[in-house]
Amino acid sequence: MEATPDFAHLLPDVMLDAVEDALGCRMSGMATPLPSYINRVYEVQTMAGEPLIAKFYRPGRWSREAIEEEHTFTLDCAADEIPVVPPMELPSGRTLHEADGIWFAVFPKRMGRQFELRSRTDWLRVGSLLGRLHTVGRRQEAIHRANLHPEESTATHIDYLVDNDIVTPSHRAAFEDVADTILDEICGLFDDVEFIRIHGDCHGGNILTRPGEGLMMIDFDDMMVGPPIQDFWLLLPGVVNECRFEVDLLLRGYEQFCEFDDTTLHLVEPLRAMRMIYYLAWCAKQVDDYKFRHDNPQWGTDAFWQRETVDLTAQLQVIRDPSN
Repeated sequence: MEATPDFAHLLPDVMLDAVEDALGCRMSGMATPLPSYINRVYEVQTMAGEPLIAKFYRPGRWSREAIEEEHTFTLDCAADEIPVVPPMELPSGRTLHEADGIWFAVFPKRMGRQFELRSRTDWLRVGSLLGRLHTVGRRQEAIHRANLHPEESTATHIDYLVDNDIVTPSHRAAFEDVADTILDEICGLFDDVEFIRIHGDCHGGNILTRPGEGLMMIDFDDMMVGPPIQDFWLLLPGVVNECRFEVDLLLRGYEQFCEFDDTTLHLVEPLRAMRMIYYLAWCAKQVDDYKFRHDNPQWGTDAFWQRETVDLTAQLQVIRDPSN
C-alpha cells in the first residue's frame, strides 16, 4: 500500500520551487509561514514584488475533486461580485497544482481586519452577504464535499473517536452513550431540510472588513453541503432564544436576496452539539502535531474527556428543552 505523502519534506526551497513551476515565473526567497494547523500556508513574493499566498492542502484530507469544488464555489461567488478570495488561474489553466503528491493553490494576498458586529447595520450587512452567498450556493451541487447531515458527518466523527481509542477507557462508554443518544435525537430533524453549498465555518474571524470595499468572506477550507442556518449560528452571541434581535436583523438582510426557512432555527442546538463532536475529532487528527500538543498539553487526558462528556450531556439537555 502506497504511503500517504506528508509535509515533512515541504521545506521552503521545495515549496518555492513548486510555486515557481506553477506560476511560470521566478520567486524571491521570501517564504513566511502563516498560522494553520490543518494546511501549510505561506506568504511568498514574486521577483516583481507581488505578494501571494501559497496554500498546500494536508494530504489525505480532501480529494482533488473536493478541493476543486471549493475553488468552483469561490469562483462562482467572485463571478457574482461577492467579495471572496478565489484561487488564481495559473498558466496551466487550472487553479490546483501538485507537488510530490501534495495539492496546492496560489491566491492573491488581500488585507483586512476582522469585522466586529456591534450595530444594527452590522448585522444587516452580514445577513445580506450570506443571502448573496447562499443564492450562489443553490445554483450547483458539490458531491465531493462533506455533507452536514448527522448520519453522514457526526456518526463518522463518533466512530473515529471511539474506534481509534481516542477517548480514555474510563470515559469511553459514557462518551459513546451520550454521543449516540444525541445522534439518535437529531438525525430525523435534518431529513426534510434543504441542503446547499455553504461556507460551513462562518464565524466572525472569517469575515473581514476592507476600507472602502466593504465585507469580505475568507477561508472556504471547510466549505460543505448543509442547511443555510449553519452559516448563521456561529455568529450569534448566545442561544437563539436569547438572540432574537440579532437573528431578526440577519434575516432581514438575508431575505433581500433569498428566502429563509424559519423552521430551521430549531437546528441550531443540534448543530452546536455536532460541532462539539466534530471539533473533538478534528483535534484528535492533529494531536501528533508538535505545535498542537505544545498549545494543548491537557488535550486527551482523563480529566479532559470527563469534561467533554459532561458538556455533551448538558448540550443534550438543551436540545431536548431549548427553553432552559
